[in-house]
Amino acid sequence: MEKRILVVSSANMDFVMNMRTIPSAGQTLIDNGSYRFIPGGKGANSAVAIRRLGGDCVFCTRLGNDANGALLSNLYKKEGIDTRFIARDDNNATGLAAIMVEENGVNRIVVYPGANLAITSDDIDNAMTCYPDALFMQLEIDPEAIIYAANCASKAGVPIFIDAGPATKAFPLDRLPPLEVFSPNETETEIFTGISPSSPENCLRAAIALSKIVNAHYYVIKLGGRGVYIYDGLYYHCLPAYDTKVVDTTAAGDAFTAAFTLEYLRSGDVERAGKYGNAVGSITVSRAGAYTSLPTANEVAGFIKARGIKL
Repeated sequence: MEKRILVVSSANMDFVMNMRTIPSAGQTLIDNGSYRFIPGGKGANSAVAIRRLGGDCVFCTRLGNDANGALLSNLYKKEGIDTRFIARDDNNATGLAAIMVEENGVNRIVVYPGANLAITSDDIDNAMTCYPDALFMQLEIDPEAIIYAANCASKAGVPIFIDAGPATKAFPLDRLPPLEVFSPNETETEIFTGISPSSPENCLRAAIALSKIVNAHYYVIKLGGRGVYIYDGLYYHCLPAYDTKVVDTTAAGDAFTAAFTLEYLRSGDVERAGKYGNAVGSITVSRAGAYTSLPTANEVAGFIKARGIKL
């Protein structure tokens, strides 16, 4: 039976703007690029990724009682995600993310959380009745909801995986129970530790610093085009990324951590999970958008075979 992962996190509609370059303050640019609305949100991206990769995904979030909320809810159902614990909110709009993507694939994102910040303890208590094999979260919802869900999972003996974005120094990491995996990217690592993981030596320094502020079995630092650095307090793995043409980095981190979590639950092998996550991340950055870029299990298997990757 496939592993069941409960995602307690965010759901947004993404407004994606493709442009040559980002305007400076006070500057107006006329651009012949494109814009479109695409389903997104860090939690939703990860939930869809888990499901497309073959996992049993249960999604706990809040959507506004509006057109975007109806569209997203129907989309998740079509993906095969368990949507029983998605609440519709009459008082808050569905979350919106404005995403500016430059020609080189670099993105800048502004998020309007809306209903995402209204997830309640009752929502989480209800969702925990699905008896998950793991709890998966990001930091894009109310910190109190994250801490409450983590404590519920800890009391139930459910391993906790946190993709640590978006990061703020104000987040009370010391209030989290022991985690299985804590996974920031380069920017998030620097925000939490003051150390940029720009070299192997700095990766180790940053991982040690993380271990002093959050209790986790593994610290999985996403390094973008350089791959991933995994540290367990004694040993580390440096796993390089796979070469690919970068089109859009949106959702790459969400996809990586979702894939890493699922493969780790399947195999119990952290190095295998890192390689699998890197493969999924590589496919994701080669495509435009968030939801639209997430690969299926068959696509990942084909990528791994074509590259001769040994998991």
